Amino acid sequence: MTEAQSASVQKRWPRRYTLVGLCFASVFICYMDRVNISVAIIPMAADLGWDRETQGLVLSSFFFGYMITQVLGGRLADRFGGKVVLGAGVLLWSAFTFVTPFAAFGGLAALLVARVGMGIGEGVTFPSMYSLYARWMPARERARAIGLSNSAIPLGTVFALLVTPWIVIWLGWPWAFYLFGAVGVFWFVAWQRLVSASPDHDAGLDAAERELIRREAAVTAQPERPPWGVILRTPAVWAIVVCHFCNNWGGYVLLSWLPTYVTEGLGVDFAAVGLFTMIPSLASFLFLNVAGWITDRVLAAGVSVTRTRKWMQTIGFGGSAIVLAVVGYVESAPAAIALMTLGSAIGACALGGFAVNHLDIAPKHAGVLMGLSNTAGTVPGVIGVYVSGLILAATGSWPLVFQVAAGVYVFGIVFYVLFARGERLID
Repeated sequence: MTEAQSASVQKRWPRRYTLVGLCFASVFICYMDRVNISVAIIPMAADLGWDRETQGLVLSSFFFGYMITQVLGGRLADRFGGKVVLGAGVLLWSAFTFVTPFAAFGGLAALLVARVGMGIGEGVTFPSMYSLYARWMPARERARAIGLSNSAIPLGTVFALLVTPWIVIWLGWPWAFYLFGAVGVFWFVAWQRLVSASPDHDAGLDAAERELIRREAAVTAQPERPPWGVILRTPAVWAIVVCHFCNNWGGYVLLSWLPTYVTEGLGVDFAAVGLFTMIPSLASFLFLNVAGWITDRVLAAGVSVTRTRKWMQTIGFGGSAIVLAVVGYVESAPAAIALMTLGSAIGACALGGFAVNHLDIAPKHAGVLMGLSNTAGTVPGVIGVYVSGLILAATGSWPLVFQVAAGVYVFGIVFYVLFARGERLID
């Protein structure tokens, strides 16, 4: 690249940054819509007479739909472009969010159908995003892009946990779904106007940025059919899949049950749920971006991709496991939240491990591989959340719920260290 071209890239706002920003916004909306029921379910259960097991069923039903569209969404995004697939997904899940109160008053079966439908829409989010990044993001920026996009998970969570209690108090719990469901429509308008499926389809892309992407992005041509035999026989693929499962076991259990733990386990007033639960999420938001920056810097310093991924994974899961092993015995709400905040900060390091590893080993099929691993990552949303509800119903033990999650994290560390790789393995 010439000096003039480099200067042009620096002066103009890069189009790929707009893509990352809107992907960040889509993940924010995704988790905002997903998490609000974790708070709203408390008054919903009171109004509709649900016991703890029924609440667990309602919370977990979303993940049945979420699982369905992971691999399919990744394949469609790799084949036809992530723009159209992600846009359609946001509109679909926003519609099901909006109709959730009508479904709830129509009966448990109707509500479960709505939650499954919402999961179907949200299931294409990350596969589509990874497929887009494989086409738009230079290798030197991947971890930061994924770190920023993933940091919308805790930020959307914080927003929902803060805002939902006040919507419930002032307007009633149905309005948490009406208002949140409308947001996706505004995002879709911006998405359609500002984003292209690939650099080759973006007529307004600066020539210098186009050349940078062409030289350094992972995918520049239409991918062929996924080589499923090779994918399923590659141990490094299973290292990603297993770690995605382990990561989401702890994440989904906390996402779904943390508001209830804070109110019932720690004795915090319902109106203050958001204030207490926001602190670990804000730490996760900050340190996911820090972890992405550190990972890219370590790789730029010459450390091998494989070693970098394994170290970041070990630090992230190890820190989370230690915190979860002990936090259930802490009776003070401020101390428990402080421990969880520490765990969230250290746990963010896993972003530099399995979370970006898809683009290392199979960049042409990043959407499909993300769909595969996120399918496994969805299983804890069904099993982990429901099993945690059964543990609480049978024993009332919050420490046991957290310690099971800690054990899952330790298993993930061992498996990833044994089998993960950092070089391209699948074309």
